[in-house]
Amino acid sequence: KYQGIPIGGYTKIIEKLLVGADVKTNCDYFDNRDYYDSLAEKIVYSGPIDRLFDFSLGKLEYRTVRFETETLNIPDYQGNAVVNYTSHEVPYTRIIEHKHFEFGTQPKTVISKEYSKTFEEGDEPYYPVNDEKNEALADSYVQMAKDKGYIIGGRLADYKYYNMDVVVKRALDLAKNVI
Repeated sequence: KYQGIPIGGYTKIIEKLLVGADVKTNCDYFDNRDYYDSLAEKIVYSGPIDRLFDFSLGKLEYRTVRFETETLNIPDYQGNAVVNYTSHEVPYTRIIEHKHFEFGTQPKTVISKEYSKTFEEGDEPYYPVNDEKNEALADSYVQMAKDKGYIIGGRLADYKYYNMDVVVKRALDLAKNVI
């Protein structure tokens, strides 16, 4: 009940926020940066902050995750959407039971186990490595972005781990300050 997923999911909220806006999908800012920069006075960037500056100060370290998804021939596996595991004896960090995000009643259920994984080139960065070296480097990149007039936000641009409630608040505060 209190997993924090809005009815209809986040997609519905984003669709409503973008009504009347020009939206391009399946494009990479870095493939045509000059073109995208020419479209607006301000750029909102939410990708890896070090990539924004071609890793000029060095690469930040990330952790990533690997998912194993199973369809189970039972109506319910764990009774809610997400259960986190912090014990060293358990090899995964959480189990997601997808039907509970929308309170599904299907006769089968789908679960995904999330395993922490060392980041390798080509992986999707999920989480920052919060140590002094990476924090100092991230702070330098964030300052560079501010100096260049970028509006940055999100876990990769801020180089911070965020729960969704904090992400939503951060986005609302950012929009309020920019608008």
